[in-house]
Amino acid sequence: MPNDATTLFRVAHISDVHFGRITHPEIVDILVREINASGIDLVAASGDLTQRARRSQYRAAASMLESLDPPVIVVPGNHDVYPWWRPVSRFIRPLARYRKYIRNDLYPTFEGEGVAVLGINSAIGHTVKGGRITSSQMARIEAYFSPLASATFKILVVHHHLAQIAALGPHDIARNARKTLEAASRAGVDLVLCGHLHISHVEPVEIVPSNHRVVIASAGTATSNRGRKTNRDTNFYNIIEVKRDSFFIRERRFDPDTRCFVQHAETRFARLPEQPGGSV
Repeated sequence: MPNDATTLFRVAHISDVHFGRITHPEIVDILVREINASGIDLVAASGDLTQRARRSQYRAAASMLESLDPPVIVVPGNHDVYPWWRPVSRFIRPLARYRKYIRNDLYPTFEGEGVAVLGINSAIGHTVKGGRITSSQMARIEAYFSPLASATFKILVVHHHLAQIAALGPHDIARNARKTLEAASRAGVDLVLCGHLHISHVEPVEIVPSNHRVVIASAGTATSNRGRKTNRDTNFYNIIEVKRDSFFIRERRFDPDTRCFVQHAETRFARLPEQPGGSV
């Protein structure tokens, strides 16, 4: 039995890769090499693998995912659906190319050492860039996580945000975001990994009425030149380290001078047995 300080599981969280808008020619290889050398147990990719859902961009994204040594759980983003100038494909089969080149499964799961992970698809073709989560998807979240042991660390992966975060300024969230977050809270989800905004940020939110804390980890763009606001022209990804009594989220920033990712910030959260997910 591991002690409280022992690392149970490590996740690399990448998002908004945006093949077609890669910022530095070598940044993808640098990212892959670092992840493969870091003792990562799982890579979670939270959408926008491509810029315009083109075949060449999907092939490049698939090649990157295949070059990662750890298992990968991946969900699509709004840029992974057919673009607006392909309206029929966008509405009828928005993720046809994603399913062909990346994954056919839109509800990927993974269970490891004391950790369970579920991905859901918030990318649809009926909005310009926003997302939507359906009642059946909310039911899937509860059906997957609720039966698991209370000691299991539960991670939900989704592209779009599920809460308005004041520190990020005005931003869009998925339709039915609040109901989805409430479903995740009821199911005991500890951590939501998302992207979409191209800003690296970590923040806990409390969900009423259950008063359960859910931590939101928004990853910046891992490899593209589409960083926004305070993260303009900056690339980020996250490493999550799960222990029995706590978990850490380490934001890693790409340094173009040294051509490597460096630690930008670290946030620690306690896991308390009397309340799933614990408190800061």
